[in-house]
This record gives sequence, C-alpha cells and structure tokens, in this order.
Amino acid sequence: MDPIKLSYGNLISPRIALGASREDFEGVISERFKEVMAAVDARRSAGDFGFFDLPSSPDNSKHVSTLAKSFRQRFLDVVVLGIGGSGLGARTLRDALLGQDWNDRSREDRDHYPRLHVLDNPDPDTLGALFSRMDPVKTLFNVISKSGKTAETLAQYLVARDWVASSVGEENALGHFVFTTDPNRGPLRHIAATEGVLTLPLPENVSGRFSILSAAGLFPVALCGVEIEGLLRGAALMDDRCRTDELKNNPGGVLASLLHQAHIKHGQKIHVFMPYADRLSSTSEWFQQLWAESLGKHHLQDKGEQETGPTPLAALGARDQHSLLQLFMEGPRDKVVLFVKVEDHESEVVIPDRHQDLGEELSYLRGHTMGQLLAAEWQATAEALRRAGCPNTTIHLPAVRPDTMGQLLMMLEITTVIAAELYGVDPLGQPGVELGKRLTYDLMNQKVSSKPDTEESDSEWMI
Repeated sequence: MDPIKLSYGNLISPRIALGASREDFEGVISERFKEVMAAVDARRSAGDFGFFDLPSSPDNSKHVSTLAKSFRQRFLDVVVLGIGGSGLGARTLRDALLGQDWNDRSREDRDHYPRLHVLDNPDPDTLGALFSRMDPVKTLFNVISKSGKTAETLAQYLVARDWVASSVGEENALGHFVFTTDPNRGPLRHIAATEGVLTLPLPENVSGRFSILSAAGLFPVALCGVEIEGLLRGAALMDDRCRTDELKNNPGGVLASLLHQAHIKHGQKIHVFMPYADRLSSTSEWFQQLWAESLGKHHLQDKGEQETGPTPLAALGARDQHSLLQLFMEGPRDKVVLFVKVEDHESEVVIPDRHQDLGEELSYLRGHTMGQLLAAEWQATAEALRRAGCPNTTIHLPAVRPDTMGQLLMMLEITTVIAAELYGVDPLGQPGVELGKRLTYDLMNQKVSSKPDTEESDSEWMI
C-alpha cells in the first residue's frame, strides 16, 4: 500500500518568513507534542474517540458489505437523506471514488450499480426535482441521523415515506428504507423497532462529522460497488503512523502542530483546504465542517485571554487560482493553504499539437498532459505563495483510490483531535449550533415568535 506524504517545508522558517522556526519545531513544539499525544491517547483509551476503532471493527465492514450486496441489483436510485456529516461523508466518498459524473453514466457504464444522490438540504425545489426524475418502485432511501431527531432529515424522510407508500403501499414501503442511526435511542430507532425497518448502527462514541468511515459513509458507496475494505485498510495504516509521540514521524501531529503554531504565533487563523483534483472538491467541504465544528469554539490562551478557533475555507485548484489566489497573494497575512496533490490521475489526456502558427503562445502546452499542467499549476502556486509570505503545505496522494482516501480521511480526523488538544477545546459536540436548533423546533412548533429579542420590529429594517 502506497503511503500518502506530507510536505511541510513551506511552514518552516527561513523558507517562509512567518513560519515556525526549526529550533522551535525540533524543541519546544516537539516536547509539548508528547504531552498532547498522551492526552489524546487517554481519551482514546477511555472510548471518547470512537472513530479510531472503525477500521478494525468487523461489524463496521462485514455488516455494511452484506447488507449492501443484498440491495445492489434491486434499485436504480439510492438517496441519502442526511445533513452535516451524515450527508457530507457519502458525498465525499461518492465523488472521490465513483466520480462526480457517476449519476450521469448509463447503467451499463455503472456496471448496473444504482445512481447515488445526497439530499443534505431541505430545499423543496431540489427535493421535488429529484423525485420527479425517479421511480419510487426502484428507489432506496438511506436515512442517516445519529440522534434520529434531526429536523431536516426527519422532514425529508416523512416526505419520502409518503411518496413511496403512495406507489407501493404502506407495508411494501418499509423495504425502501434503511436507517443509519444510534443503536439504542431516538425517533428513527423507535420507528425501526416498531415497524421493522432495516437499520445500521452509528456507534454511540462516533459523532456525525467523524462518521465518514462508519456505516454513514460506507453503506451508500458500498451499494455502488466501492471496495470499503480498502478504505478501512488505508485508515488503519494512517492510524498506525500517527500513534507515535515523536512529532517528526507523525503526519497528523505535524500538520496539527504547525497549523496551530501558525494561528497562535502569527495570527494565521484562516486555513484553506485546496485539493488539485475535481474528485476531491467535496472533500474540501467535508474538511470544512470537521475543522469548523470541532475547533470553532471559545478557548483561553496562556495569558487568560479568550480566543476563538481557526476558520476553514474550502477551495479547489486550479479553479480558485482565478478567484481566491489574488487575495491569498496580496491580502491579509492571516491564511495557511493546505494543498492536496494527486500524483497519478486515472485519466491521461494529452494536449494536442494544433495551431502551430501561434508559436510560443501555445507551443509550451503541446505534448504535455492535462495532469502535468495541473501539477505545474500546484507547484507554481505553492512557490508563488511562499515568495509572497503565505505559508502552505501539501499532502501528496499517490492516486485517488480507496486505500489512499482512507489514509487521507483518517489523517485529517487525527489532525483535528490533536489540534483540539493544542487549542484546549473539546472536539466533540457543537454547542454553538444548539440555540439555532432549539429556535427552529420552537418556531415550527409555534412556541416562540420569529422576532428578535428587542423592541424593534423587523419591518423597520426591510425595504
């Protein structure tokens, strides 16, 4: 199995002016890392970080694979109903391992595996348009919610259940749903137990944004033929690499430590995740949620001052060289860019030798491949940012395969819990979003007014 690699020279001074010094990296940062890893290991041993256990859990792989094989040829469309990590996991793995054009391919080109849709926003236009293109008799819904009471997901489920039942009848409709939820509690678990809906468990110690390597992420793509065992093997390999408390040998530790150092010491609080591969675009959004919900919390610094966590930003190379790069180059020095470079693309498209009359304006492209162009774009951007004083680092993926994706996703999850310990926050839970959830429930239940808690009326500020 080819290991992924992390190149972090552009986070170390003197290569980058606003970087960690080599002396600090090899000294005080490395020494503190031993304490940080001891704290992370203690929480892991206590069972707090259940995502570590997913690669070695036989129930996680065998149960998912068995159930997926029983459904594969029965349905033309699979629809994931889930929001946040419950939707982003399936979308990330689908786009990376099946390709963003999966649903546009013919059934033969998909080897008769179903199309895979992810409805992660309760937009009635999107939902209505998708339902109008599908046959309820040939559609399976995977309803994903850890708590089983996510408002958006439950609303989508109720609509989908009614839509299917109106065509196949209430009793037959049950066979068109699989619930992925808490193994013991919640509305979805209650419905499954009382009505006989098939379920997959989300372990109690695996929160939604860390659930991509659980049934939440694995089952939808297993339905479409993805080798989930390769994903888990890759994740296990990365877990082994990140068990050491020797900082220079721990890729997740290096990334977490240097991103934290860039933020705390140099004020570089915006962390841009920028893969150079369209298939990894959804991975940027997945990382954005993982980093934001885990670290975007109040914490106290050494001087007792209250700080907030870093801000992640999803981008895509080379596209966003033509939008965000100007800001990165000449804007505030408050950003670190995390590139992902794919070494071997699945397709090699050669740039043809045409329009020779234009001379050097096109000759520098002729004979090269599109992959070589994309690689040159990454290399040039990383160097341009370095010269402009914007720190950056690169994760090198040998190729986009199940094993390399497993490594990448596990490394980013480990990076997150290590960074949380460095920041002094709990990466689990999301207290900052609970008020919005409660107000949504109260508004739908007509328990509160939608007006703000002031004497002013919204109408005074509307034109």
